[in-house]
Amino acid sequence: MSSQAKVKVRNLTKSFGDLTVLDNISFDIEKGEFVCIVEPTGCGKTTFLNLLVKLLEPTSGNIFIDGKEADPKIHNLSFVFQEQSAFPWLTVEQNIRFGQETKKRPKQEINQVTDYILGMLGLKECRDKYPHELSASTEQRIVIGRSFAMKPDLLLMDEPYGQMDLKLRYYLEDEVIRLQQATKSTVIFITHNIEEAVYLADRCLILSQKPTKIKEEVRIDMPHPRDVASREFIELREYITEKIKWW
Repeated sequence: MSSQAKVKVRNLTKSFGDLTVLDNISFDIEKGEFVCIVEPTGCGKTTFLNLLVKLLEPTSGNIFIDGKEADPKIHNLSFVFQEQSAFPWLTVEQNIRFGQETKKRPKQEINQVTDYILGMLGLKECRDKYPHELSASTEQRIVIGRSFAMKPDLLLMDEPYGQMDLKLRYYLEDEVIRLQQATKSTVIFITHNIEEAVYLADRCLILSQKPTKIKEEVRIDMPHPRDVASREFIELREYITEKIKWW
């Protein structure tokens, strides 16, 4: 494990009474790495996320960001959830600006970052519209843009495309990859979709059933955009599928 890692999770354990949900989990994430966590339903995903952002305290173990214990008061943590969460009372542009203004960043920087994000995500033409005037996929782009605009220390994405059809998923996945590579953001992306994980990730962490451990790490050294019909892609998808058969 790298001593220069952006995020370090060490011996993370969480129990509720006699029930151990997470059991001695350790891993590192490098700065700018895109890590997908593939997990079965009911393995403790919500607990895991809440521990990562310190909404819950671990029974034992620690999470470090840039060598310091993770603390929302110090570190810039951002989320993209499956549920639509654009602020309905703000326009597209105001949504993108919101977190930056909350952090009291210089106006010139906010203008530059906002224009860049709007351009990257194809949102310039609807910058003055409100979320309810737009499609569900466009609203999710607003949330994604708002999160990346914050230049987070760690961006957590929890099945953000779970309610969308396949075509929209591919479209948004490509946009997220371009944005992540352009901003060098560090991302943890949680999904049940193995093909999505192989398409997106630099590395996949495969979780077990409860008590949840890391079953295996799989590195994916394929350039983007990835060809889902290529032999290498199919072999990786089949390998991970075999590893997470829970029956």
